[in-house]
Amino acid sequence: MLLFTAIGHLKFSKGMTMMMPGFIPFKKEMVYTTGLIEILASIGLLIPAYRHLASVLLIIFFILILPANINAAIKKIDYQKGTYQGNGINYLWFRVPLQVLFILWVWYFGM
Repeated sequence: MLLFTAIGHLKFSKGMTMMMPGFIPFKKEMVYTTGLIEILASIGLLIPAYRHLASVLLIIFFILILPANINAAIKKIDYQKGTYQGNGINYLWFRVPLQVLFILWVWYFGM
């Protein structure tokens, strides 16, 4: 899952840049950096010596990116098309439980 979302950071970088709140500087660089973080975290989860650390950092990461998803829903951003014609607040009914599932999943298997 993390590798697929990391690829999305490259493929949909315009839309993902639009997701970030206005106060965040260097948005495009942040999109690429978070994609790299997802790749490194996925590798860390596969290495037993790093699994616990990767899990803790990944849970923190999932919590930190949630505001970007909320911002995208409020602004009705379609990150795949890079437009403001997304699903809006309805997207959060899917995204927030999914984010909680990811956190619990990493907690269960990585801790």
